[in-house]
Amino acid sequence: MNLKNQRRMASELLKCGVNRVWVDPNRSEDVSDAITRADVRMLINSGTIVARQKKGVSRGRAEFEKAQKRKGRQTGHGSRRGRKGARKPSKERWMQAIRPIRRKLKELRDTGKIDPSTYRIYYLKAKGGVFKNKSHLVSHLKSEDILKE
Repeated sequence: MNLKNQRRMASELLKCGVNRVWVDPNRSEDVSDAITRADVRMLINSGTIVARQKKGVSRGRAEFEKAQKRKGRQTGHGSRRGRKGARKPSKERWMQAIRPIRRKLKELRDTGKIDPSTYRIYYLKAKGGVFKNKSHLVSHLKSEDILKE
C-alpha cells in the first residue's frame, strides 16, 4: 500500500520530516482512504498518525567525563590542549603567589614583628620573585633570625 502522499501531508501538518511520521500498521486501510488534508488531520487527532520523537545525542558520557574532571581525573598531559600559559595565564599564577606573601608581610609589619625598613626590603625581594610562597617567606625570615617564633 502506497501511503507516500498521506505521509507527505502528515509531515507538513505535524511540522516534521517525512521519516518521522509514524503510521499505525493496523489502521493502514483508513490512512490509504484519506485523500484530503482534513482526512489526514482527523487521523492525526485520533492517534493513527503520530510524529516520532527526535533522536538526539545522549549527554551521559559527556556528563560522566565532566564529573571525573571535577574530581581531578583525566587531566594528564594527553588531555591537555594549549600550553601551560594558555590554561592558566602566567600573570594569574603570579597574582596567586604574590598576594598572600604581601598580605603576610603587611600583617607582620602591623603587629610589630618586623620593622618598616625590614618590611620594605622583603617587599622588594618578594616583588623580585625570591619567595615561592608564603611558607617559604616565613621560613626565610626565621632562618635569618628576623622572626622569633
